[in-house]
Formats: sequence, C-alpha cells, structure tokens
Amino acid sequence: MWGRLVLAAAVLLRACVHSQAVNETDSPSCITESKGVHVPGTVPCNPYEPLQHHLAYAGPNGMTIESPEVYYGTSPFDLSSVATGYSVTYPTSRVYDNHVKITGLKPNTKYWATDTFVTARKAGDETPFSIAVVVDLGLMGRDGLSTSVGPLGGSSAAANPLGPRDLNTIQGLLQNKDTYEFIAHYGDIAYADYFIKESWQGYFGSDSLIPNVTSVVDGYNSLLEQYYDQMTPLTSSKPYMVGPGNHEANCDNGGTTDKVHNITYTTSICTPGQTNFTGYINHFRMPSDESGGNGNFWYSFDYGLAHFITLDSETDLPIQWLEKDLAGVDRNKTPWIIVGLHRPWYIAAQNDSGDVCLACQQAFEPLFLKYNIDLYMQGHVHLYERNKPIANYSIDPAGLNNPKAPWNIINGVAGHYDGLDTLEGSPYWSEVAFDTAYGWSRLTFHNRTHLTHEFVSSANGTVLDSAILYKAHDFHH
Repeated sequence: MWGRLVLAAAVLLRACVHSQAVNETDSPSCITESKGVHVPGTVPCNPYEPLQHHLAYAGPNGMTIESPEVYYGTSPFDLSSVATGYSVTYPTSRVYDNHVKITGLKPNTKYWATDTFVTARKAGDETPFSIAVVVDLGLMGRDGLSTSVGPLGGSSAAANPLGPRDLNTIQGLLQNKDTYEFIAHYGDIAYADYFIKESWQGYFGSDSLIPNVTSVVDGYNSLLEQYYDQMTPLTSSKPYMVGPGNHEANCDNGGTTDKVHNITYTTSICTPGQTNFTGYINHFRMPSDESGGNGNFWYSFDYGLAHFITLDSETDLPIQWLEKDLAGVDRNKTPWIIVGLHRPWYIAAQNDSGDVCLACQQAFEPLFLKYNIDLYMQGHVHLYERNKPIANYSIDPAGLNNPKAPWNIINGVAGHYDGLDTLEGSPYWSEVAFDTAYGWSRLTFHNRTHLTHEFVSSANGTVLDSAILYKAHDFHH
C-alpha cells in the first residue's frame, strides 16, 4: 500500500509542467543556483516539477484538477482510483496545462489526491456555508502589488502601495482559508498584461524601460506564472471558479501609452498566444459542459442552497443562455441565485464606456428582475461599493428586507500593481463605499432566507462592512 501511495504521489503531481527541454534546465549549475527550490516566474530545473495546481467543480459529482493523471481516494492510504486527462499548450507558452475531470464522486466528500479537496454540496443541502469572492486580483510582491511603485510613473503612477505591515489579498485569503469553501474570481486575473506599464514606469529597473516583442513574451509569461504559483496554496485545495475580465484578453493592457518616452503600445507587440484570451482559455476548465455554457466564459453550477452563475461582459453577452439557465433553476432546492460578472453599471466612477457597461445592463438587468435573482457581484473599477437593491435606476423601498430588485455589490479592490481608483461623487444608489482599502468578500448562506455579505480587509483581516439580506423566497409553482 505504501508503495502505491508513493508512486501515486509521484505520478499525480505532474500538474502544470514546463515545456523547456530537459537538457536545458536540469544541469548541475541550474540546480545549484536554485538551491533545489523553484523560483516563481522562472523555468524550473526539473521541467516535470508540479506547479500551478488548481481545482474546479465539474457538476454535482465531479472535479477538474490540473494534472495529466490523478490517483485519488477517500483515504490517504487508498488512492486506488485513477483518472486520466490531457495536456494543452499554445505558442509562446512555457507550460503544458493539464486537465483531468474526475466524475462519479460523492457530494460534500473529502478526497485525497495532489492535495485534499471536498466535492460540491448537492443542490438542496441546507447546511450553512460561506464562499470567498474576489475581482481584480493580480500578482503580489516584487513584480506586482508591493510597498513600492515604479519611480517614472508621474501622473500615471500606481496608487496605494501596500503599507509596510499590510498583508496582501492572497495572504489574507490564506489566513482565512478555513472560513470559506471555494473562491469565485470574476475577472482580471494576474494582470500579466501590466508588464509593459511596469517596465516603462521603471518598476523593473532602468535596464528594461522600453519593452520589445521578446521581452514582452518572457515578461508576460513570468508575471502570469508567478501569480499561479502564488495562488497554488489556495487553489490546490479550494476550487477556483473564474470568469473573464478585460485583462485576460491581450498582452498590451488595452493599449498602454508610455508618457516618458511618448510610445503607445498596441496589440501589435503581442505575439500569438498572448492575444484573444488564449492563456485564460487554456489554463482553466470551468463546468460549461455540465451547464450548457461556453468554455470559461459563462457557466453555472449548484452548491447547497445556491445556484451560481458566471457571465461574460468581455466578448459576447449570453442573453439566450442566461434566460434558459435561469428558467431551469429549481428554486425549491436552490432558492438563492448569485451572479458574477466583471463590468458594473451602477458605480461611483467616471461615466464612460470603459467603467460603466450599459450594454451589460440592457442585456442582463431585465432577466435579473424577471427571474428574481438575489445578488450580483462585479468589479473592474478598483473600489468597493455596496449598493442598495436597485433596478432601472429605481431604489427598492424595501431595502434589504425582502426586496424585489437585486442587490448589487462591486468589489474590485483585491489589488494589483496599479492600486486603487478614486470614488467619483456619491450616487444615490450607493449605501457604503471605500477607495482606500484592499479586500475581498465573504458570502455566508445561513439558510433559505438569510445571506450575509462581509467586506474583509486584506491588510489585517478585519471586517470593514457587513450587511444581511433577507429574502422570503416564497416561490409558487
């Protein structure tokens, strides 16, 4: 049995392996320089070293794991079940992304594999549970959000660097890992496309101020891989349910202007593999097959008393799919409907198309009302805003006491190199707003009628804002 356990661990840990040839990286000098430990963002000496583990629910009885082959079981001493997957890569990538979908699992059950994981609660399970929600979460540390900023940024300089004693959001999520059951991340993942801006602002030093195609290929990969490495202590045991944001699209950060050297960068500096959401498409496997969705762009799943929907605000607006999905929800089993998407429309920010997604509002808000969704969460603008229940620009007079309009919360302050945005005015729909603190959301589903939202400070774990939504959920069929 112990022989099988050791063998299984060796095989199943081949998660996200680098495609660099073995003889280029496994030399004695490489091993000596690395001191046997992988440096995030670099090609490891051992190209088969396990990296970037992450989980995702695959329907009520399944789990997708980042690995070409997984031995697993309900006991660490019996990994007798095996599932085999496949590997994908793309131009410019330094890794193979490997995906195994395990099916036939028991709901709400602990399994041992690369790490331990717990399967989804079955629909209708009335046990209270909590989840973590982040939006706009990027790389932390030396090449991301840190205690310093690029010295050449001028008026475009990053805002709100971390304080000397502050924890960042990834650290905060780790400290609170036992308080939630999975992580939902509704767009803007890693911010690898910030390599260009960080370069011209002097964040990497004076030798790399003007990036070129070659440096962007390597720099983008490095930032992306570092982020996935940083997230692994979370995502190897907590399912990581993601949605698309604008920073997954291309390497040029939507068009970046270097105000020091008067250079404007466009997608022309991006090579194939760093455009059109390629990395995002290859790295993740969300439960779209199980929900009739589209890849990692829109999908849904049930979990206990809730039905979770992830929508796309970046490419297509899946109106027909959303209506079909909502019409099929059994509100007797899952009375709560929670929607996540990237771009907001009720937001205390500049009223322009980049910040305010009126097309999203026109597409989705009528369906949110028609099917009585309870809460939708967004980000994109880097501030925190808890809004009153609202629809068609009208505040629901019931407030949080059984409103007919959906509750809307924007929490785009998970943090990345560029820092935080500034609140613009105080719109009538806004209940509470912050633009000076990094943080994440914790949703707690107490029962069929009560849901608590908490805004948790990443810096020290304190709860900066909390509110309870009551919904009668008195559905008649």
